[in-house]
Amino acid sequence: MPTFLRRRSTLCGSTYAEQVDQRAAVDDGALRALVGELRFELVPMKNVEQAITDLPEAAPVSVTCSPAKGLAATQELTARLLDMGHDTVPHVSARLVEGPDHVARLARWIRDHRLRELFVVGGDAEEPVGPYADGLSFMRELFTHDTGLECVGVPSYPDGHVLIESAVLGDALLAKQSLLAEAGIAGSTTTQMCFDSERIRDWLTVERARGMSMPVDLGVPGVVDRARLMSMGVRLGIGASLRFLRKNRATMTAMLAPGGYDPTDLVADFAVDAAELGICGLHSFTFNSVADTAHWQHRLLLGVQDREILDG
Repeated sequence: MPTFLRRRSTLCGSTYAEQVDQRAAVDDGALRALVGELRFELVPMKNVEQAITDLPEAAPVSVTCSPAKGLAATQELTARLLDMGHDTVPHVSARLVEGPDHVARLARWIRDHRLRELFVVGGDAEEPVGPYADGLSFMRELFTHDTGLECVGVPSYPDGHVLIESAVLGDALLAKQSLLAEAGIAGSTTTQMCFDSERIRDWLTVERARGMSMPVDLGVPGVVDRARLMSMGVRLGIGASLRFLRKNRATMTAMLAPGGYDPTDLVADFAVDAAELGICGLHSFTFNSVADTAHWQHRLLLGVQDREILDG
């Protein structure tokens, strides 16, 4: 049996072993089990108000952080969602943190809002505004404070990074895992949005062999309009995955169909052996198109997988 820490089941009072048993018992429920562990990603921009309205009740949500909007926008939206009863995880971009005093303020904010979980990224700012050029250096400073955090998530890159060598990314992931273990905080990693299941599987096999034992949330697109997905994908640095789409006729057909891209096939590729691989949930890049993604999740949880029925 795999020894990967089951992040959300631990927080929700269910053991990892129980989740594995439940998935193994009913093969037909494997997809629903994975889809049931989905977190909606929101971006603090103009169309977020409709996205908030479209969220299911008490939904798991993450709030991104961008150089354009800054940390304050992420904190404000996080506070709103928490007040509405959503299980909210803010992203903190290390490159937007000004220094130790700012870290201390963030630690107080985390405690004051009783956050259990945080997601730390290096960030897309070309130059850091303070001394933290990457997530690891920020985490070292943050963990000198009492935050009350139970889990910290970090990003991972099956499709590579446009600016960082793969070997450097792998070493950083292991270093973050070690730092979290030293701090007594559970860790998890969320993959970048990638459309190539074989690439994800190969990457995960290599990283597990190197000692990466954190649970993985699979980063997948939500049900989103093709034009928005392609334009946002380029901005998020996933050019290789988008090139894969152009070469994959079946996937492109799905993206061009009414309703836009449907992630069912990608998720289904991992559903049956998700527990064995240490994949514990989905991180849905909704691009604030929450309604369609929530509908997709609801239908799959009911056991409806046929695309024509979904579109109906």
